[in-house]
Amino acid sequence: MTHRLFLSVLLVPFMAVLGGVARAESLTVQPVEVTDWKAVYARIEARDRVPARARIGGVLVDLQVGEGDTVTEGQPLARIVDDKLAFQLSALESQKAAVAAQLANATSEVRRGEELLKQGVTTAQRLDALRTQADVLAGQLAAIEAQAQVTRQSQTEGVVLAPAAGRVLDVPLSRGAVVMAGEAVATLAVGGSFLRLAVPERLAGALHEGDAIRIEGMAGGKLVKIYPLIENGRVVADVEVPDLPDGFVDARVLVRLPVGHHAALVVPQAAIVTRDGLDFVAVEGAAGAEMRVVVPGTREVGQVEILTGLVAGDVVMTQAPKAGGGDE
Repeated sequence: MTHRLFLSVLLVPFMAVLGGVARAESLTVQPVEVTDWKAVYARIEARDRVPARARIGGVLVDLQVGEGDTVTEGQPLARIVDDKLAFQLSALESQKAAVAAQLANATSEVRRGEELLKQGVTTAQRLDALRTQADVLAGQLAAIEAQAQVTRQSQTEGVVLAPAAGRVLDVPLSRGAVVMAGEAVATLAVGGSFLRLAVPERLAGALHEGDAIRIEGMAGGKLVKIYPLIENGRVVADVEVPDLPDGFVDARVLVRLPVGHHAALVVPQAAIVTRDGLDFVAVEGAAGAEMRVVVPGTREVGQVEILTGLVAGDVVMTQAPKAGGGDE
């Protein structure tokens, strides 16, 4: 008696549903091609990581940026001082003054020799020797001046400039550190950001440039590059995403890749009715509409894949109405 009472209570809502199903639209279920998606993690990476390097060696006396700062191209980031350059410049200035004095004296000797040659007191050979000596000293003076210019330029190169506009990712040095020429003072992220992912090599054949990629929590992207080198059993690929947030470089993002297709039976989400923990679909039968238990699978934009409970050719009511007496 109790069992019959339970069946009566369970069937009452479905009688109401079947009454509405007879008036609902129907759909003949046929196999359709469904995309298989593989969930993997990708990393947000900077398009280019450019180091701002020291052009001279010395002591880092001023550091004007830190991690996370935004910089423009040519902006001063730090200043390096090499005390030896000042001493070298002072020595060159002293040499320059000495040679300049010698040149002034040699020039006077040339003028005096020209006057004596006019008077017939000296020879042309002696005058040529004086002129040669003056030319040698002029050349020495020019060489010393060039060396001084090189030293001054080295002093100006102590200022480390941003090679491009971007964000500062890393500043490995601090004030007072001894820096070698060519050492990176800061690392910049420039050129925007993209997603880089690595998938098992068994899926390499399923990836194609131009494939649409689903990304958790943001707009989808497009697979733009697949690298031919397999590293540690994984294929590396890049995904272009419009307006990709770059607040954190190397942050992991869940993405879904299309790795294949399979045939499946799909019905609209509205066709499924849930009662007492079971999923039902209204199917037209010889004696009219009947509620059939199904096992739903993947849900895609209002469509649900049916794993079991339906066969190709079944006519399903696409808008089974809700009925009271159960939780949907």
